Amino acid sequence: MLRRTKPLTPRALAFAIAMAAAPGSVLAQTKAGVCPLGAFVCPVIKNDFALCRKNDLLDFYVPGLPSEGDRDTTPWQIRADRFSSPDSTTFRLSGDVALQRLDQLLRSDSLTYNSDTTAYDAQGHVRYQERDMLLSADSMKGTTDPEYGVADDVKYQLLTSRGNGVASRAIMLDQNRSKFHQVTYSTCDLDHRVWEIRADSMTMDENKGRGVAHDVTMRLKGVPFLWLPYMSFPIDNQRQSGFLYPSFGNNSRTGFYFALPYYLNLAPNYDATLTPMWYSDRGAMLGAQFRYLTASSHGELNIDYMPHDSVTDRDRGYLTFTNQTLLPWNLNWSTSIQRVTDSSYFEDFGRNLTTAAITLLPSSTYVTTGGDWWSAGIGGDVYQITDPALTDQSAPYNRLPRLYFNASRPLGPLGGPEWGVNAEAVRFVRPDSLDGDRFDLYPYLAWPLQGAAWFLRPELGYRFTTYDLQGPVSPGGPTHPSRSLPIFDIDAGLIFERDTHLFGQDYTQTLEPRVFYLYVPYRNQNDLPLFDSQPLTFDFWQLFTTNSFSGADRQTNANNLSLALTTRFLDDSGVERISASIGQIRYFTPQKVQLYPNSPVVAYSGSDYVANLTLSLNDNWRLTSSQQWNPHTSETDVSTIGLQRRLWGDGIVNIDYRYRRDLLEQADVSAEIPIGPSWKLVGRYDYSMRDKRVVDAFAGFEWDSCCTSVRLLARHYVYDLQGNSNNAIMLDIEFKGVGTYGQHTGTFLRNAILGYQ
Repeated sequence: MLRRTKPLTPRALAFAIAMAAAPGSVLAQTKAGVCPLGAFVCPVIKNDFALCRKNDLLDFYVPGLPSEGDRDTTPWQIRADRFSSPDSTTFRLSGDVALQRLDQLLRSDSLTYNSDTTAYDAQGHVRYQERDMLLSADSMKGTTDPEYGVADDVKYQLLTSRGNGVASRAIMLDQNRSKFHQVTYSTCDLDHRVWEIRADSMTMDENKGRGVAHDVTMRLKGVPFLWLPYMSFPIDNQRQSGFLYPSFGNNSRTGFYFALPYYLNLAPNYDATLTPMWYSDRGAMLGAQFRYLTASSHGELNIDYMPHDSVTDRDRGYLTFTNQTLLPWNLNWSTSIQRVTDSSYFEDFGRNLTTAAITLLPSSTYVTTGGDWWSAGIGGDVYQITDPALTDQSAPYNRLPRLYFNASRPLGPLGGPEWGVNAEAVRFVRPDSLDGDRFDLYPYLAWPLQGAAWFLRPELGYRFTTYDLQGPVSPGGPTHPSRSLPIFDIDAGLIFERDTHLFGQDYTQTLEPRVFYLYVPYRNQNDLPLFDSQPLTFDFWQLFTTNSFSGADRQTNANNLSLALTTRFLDDSGVERISASIGQIRYFTPQKVQLYPNSPVVAYSGSDYVANLTLSLNDNWRLTSSQQWNPHTSETDVSTIGLQRRLWGDGIVNIDYRYRRDLLEQADVSAEIPIGPSWKLVGRYDYSMRDKRVVDAFAGFEWDSCCTSVRLLARHYVYDLQGNSNNAIMLDIEFKGVGTYGQHTGTFLRNAILGYQ
């Protein structure tokens, strides 16, 4: 038997807030973060080389060289301190020699040049620059026409990326291709090589944005860990066909797994990726992705298929397809399809809590259109159960087809009263269930009025809903039931402002009372089916809605008055620092309409009191809370508290508490804690007090250097509704500018830790 514990006491909450906000706390922040507190998605930093030192090769970089023009039609310019010519074709230069053509600049201590053959021989402190590369060498020989050069004892730096290295010899084959022998390549500092590629030969093509190396050894801290006879890697952001870096890991349901993607750059507007995968406990799987982009369409197809799972002795697979297409006559076709071969697929192959806990896969396709004041569409929705503990009857009804039309516009050209209509026609289908058609129509008239400090919006509508059922809801009941009723509401509010001084700061405080009156007469709806209606979760915004149910199968009766009060504190720049709201619905008649016929009538005089609070006096911390208190039982029905604290720039700590009476009670702590410029600790601990067990927990570290980052996580999480759990090890090694080995844990951490960067 599971026992419910009590919610957090105010004293415990005050202690947690005081510890986080104390000036002398270890959570004190030294600089402002770049990701706003409360943001669900933080910007992703690509190839962040902020920890790198300035490359010494850049010391001879000359800014401002021409970046456009035709080299072949531009003459060379020669400058030097001293000049001599033993004949009419040979020229000898010395002392700060410079040979330039557009973006090409060759400098050396001495240079010999033949005007007939265009051959040159540069010696001593050779420095070569062009729009894509810097190069230094002991000597360099070649011709200016055709463009060709050979340099010895080379150091090089790519200007379009941070790639650099050394080579025994470099050959400039033409304007865009260079070949290196006995070469290294890395994005690290020259004097601190965390990793590098060493190759017998390497060719770089700046047009293709690709490097191709032979007899390759990849080294980490000087220790070789990978040898390949051939390797192709990017030197800029252009797409190229080739192997991507593998991912690997381990969990208790599949064992060790390894995936090696191969990318196919088929055309500028479509590509594909094939990913062979191997699971030690289950067998081989093939993944395929196809993406396309045309003038009128874009979409993506993903397929994962295992021809034989050695554990379940059957085929396993997962398919997703998304598409957006612009059609003639202002039509838009959108499709999203998701299907799995069996309901246990995500439990076995889901690599995180989000995918492993999926219980329902929706698929839909619609053709839509619309204008400034109307929208319409036709399509369908189907659902697939992906939890083996649930039956097919647990799935929502499929909607095949569904048509809708919505419109709203003023009656006159200058505003004033407005009319609108919401209409929907649906056929509901589900195996071994009552099927039928439903038509729902809601026309209405409204008159929105407002001034500088007030608003008033009365609305009168009429809802008509009718069904064509394959059988009656109850024995002897109608097969064509219907419901019709008027709906009337008035929404009104005032906005007061004043200047105030709080915590040493000047603010503008608002006081915003709001009332919402709703009248809907009672209609007996026991003969209506339940196709898509469910009670809506009660919260502050439910105070101002006309129905307490989703869908159209139930329309609540009402003679209610909602009363709410909101206050806000705005700083001098208009940023909202404090927001607090409280409200309740007062019921003048019992709530007779319930989801099921035998449900008891709600005869309370009022709803729960609902209160929301957001507190963010500075950019370092933020407190949010939502409370629902039941005056009839004198108990808290819902309580959520969240505290977010920024640490030392990009660090973050989140403390969350979630409680819903008789359903859940959880405490959740997640953090990203910087330890110096290179190290971070990351972790999360989500504990269910009601079930007395850990729901999701992981801990690990990140190490970030100039050119390398490593993430290592150990994780334990619940993956189904029955409470079964899984263990996993997640590892990423990123070689900046080249690629990542591992499981791309950065995406996982952004979803698991609010505010993670």
